[in-house]
Amino acid sequence: MAAFDPWDPAFLADPYPAYAELRAHGRVQYFEPTNQWLVPHHADVSALLRDRRLGRTYQHRFTHEDFGRTAPPAEHEPFHTLNDHGMLDLEPPDHTRIRRLVSKAFTPRTVEHLRPYVTRLAGELVDRLVAAGGGDLLTDVAEPLPVAVIAEMLGIPESDRAPLRPWSADICGMYELNPPKDVAARAVRASVEFSDYLRELIAERRKEPGDDLISGLIAAHDEGDRLTEQEMISTCVLLLNAGHEATVNATVNGWYALFRNPEQLAALRADHSLVPRAVEELMRYDTPLQLFERWVLDEIEVDGTTIPRGAEVALLFGSANHDPATFPNPERLDLTRTDNPHISFSAGIHYCIGAPLARIELAASMTALLEKAPRLNLAAEPQRKPNFVIRGLEGLSVHTGSHG
Repeated sequence: MAAFDPWDPAFLADPYPAYAELRAHGRVQYFEPTNQWLVPHHADVSALLRDRRLGRTYQHRFTHEDFGRTAPPAEHEPFHTLNDHGMLDLEPPDHTRIRRLVSKAFTPRTVEHLRPYVTRLAGELVDRLVAAGGGDLLTDVAEPLPVAVIAEMLGIPESDRAPLRPWSADICGMYELNPPKDVAARAVRASVEFSDYLRELIAERRKEPGDDLISGLIAAHDEGDRLTEQEMISTCVLLLNAGHEATVNATVNGWYALFRNPEQLAALRADHSLVPRAVEELMRYDTPLQLFERWVLDEIEVDGTTIPRGAEVALLFGSANHDPATFPNPERLDLTRTDNPHISFSAGIHYCIGAPLARIELAASMTALLEKAPRLNLAAEPQRKPNFVIRGLEGLSVHTGSHG
């Protein structure tokens, strides 16, 4: 158990050997530092994501006292108000009601309609990278693409988009295990600023509706599909955060993995039809979201261990995606892998609503880089972000010439 240490830089650099040790120890283990039950096997993670005895929240059924928990500190209230009204942290019937409204913007037809815009934007970003001879793949391509796409869907004007990524990064800091005080303070401040901005934008859209998701949510509310202003704000923030965090990190984690597996990169360069499979395999190989938490609403049993109501389970996506019981040779990056039931987009009622759009974005940027920068290579070893739950890099310095 000593190897599992989500605050140790060596673990953060490569958590996968520690996961193998966890899996060898059994199907569930209690981890005292975070007061959670760790679940490392694919079959268990997949089943528990669909198990309605677990929930993203417990407040629809229990008080904090019922669960032996203390309410969050008063100074964190703006973050929790924002977070707790988004569908990711709601359970039915509220979750069902909000997801039904939002899913209209993510139908296969709507998402397919976005493909030309995504492809064009990816091409323009890569053209700029090539013209400069290289740069930071994170800030030059990986970030601007999904941020622009989700901002376009929401109807956030281009002139207002600069703070979106910093706000999102600060808010997502709160999802780490036992976040320090300064990280929590930044999350609270970003929650206030982002909420204030969206409140103004919603007021503008009420006066002058557009062809965007915010206007659509307002119209649905006016037609009787009840959605409070707070739910609308929380939904927009969730869509922005979830709509790009995973895509950004999957892009840089993926390219870094390709640079470290040159034979796989060579195969991809030789055959661009591998791109869809490569997207799936890279999301499995170095999972952008390593852990998802669930509250135990009704007692469960895993492999003879009773986990009581009120406990919290940590479903280890990164470990599940490297489980040899599901993936032959899981430590091998294999872009031709066909049977790939990775759970990087979660499962059950909280399955990622934006997964089809994320796949289009990842494939578009990968294809543009393969076509326009066929000699793309690493300019410097990247630094890992000091995060565990959301796994990414501080940057990915590349050059597009033929050196190296």
